[in-house]
Amino acid sequence: MDTGGSLYKLDPPSEDAERRVASGAYYDHIQKINDVFYDQIKMSDQKAAYIFTFMFAFLVGSEEGRSVFTWSRYVGGDILAVILSGALALASVFSLVAAILVVLPRKGATSTTLFWGAWSTHREAFSKAAEHGDASYLFRQYVENADALSAIACSKYRFVNFAFRGLLVTVLAYVCLLVVG
Repeated sequence: MDTGGSLYKLDPPSEDAERRVASGAYYDHIQKINDVFYDQIKMSDQKAAYIFTFMFAFLVGSEEGRSVFTWSRYVGGDILAVILSGALALASVFSLVAAILVVLPRKGATSTTLFWGAWSTHREAFSKAAEHGDASYLFRQYVENADALSAIACSKYRFVNFAFRGLLVTVLAYVCLLVVG
């Protein structure tokens, strides 16, 4: 794409190019990127909630799940059962903590007008851009917001991945404990 300016710097060279960016396919695309990233953040929260709910129900509802947190389980027990019980306890706690870390509030290093917590910081710049009809301001805000949402989504999905792996280890340890007996 050659508009005579640099899309990466977000400095359109003229009002004509500025209008094309603001009203054209790039503007629509960056809006879609923001929507998709926002949906992915919501999905990561939902996945964490499912994992947390499953793990919590397992630990509360299962005698085997609760017993791995008692000292008597480890004193004088079969070494394989002790190892599997320890793995079950550690994996379940790990999974619960990782799921909680997914849903903790996050704030990026930068903010835009699209984040309610930073509105007071950006209100004046937004008003000035609106007065001057500065469409490139809106485009830059969407790009900066996409950067922030991307960082949040990556962080959340990292913890979802940890929580899911902890869930898998928990299930495997539980099945092995049932087999061992």
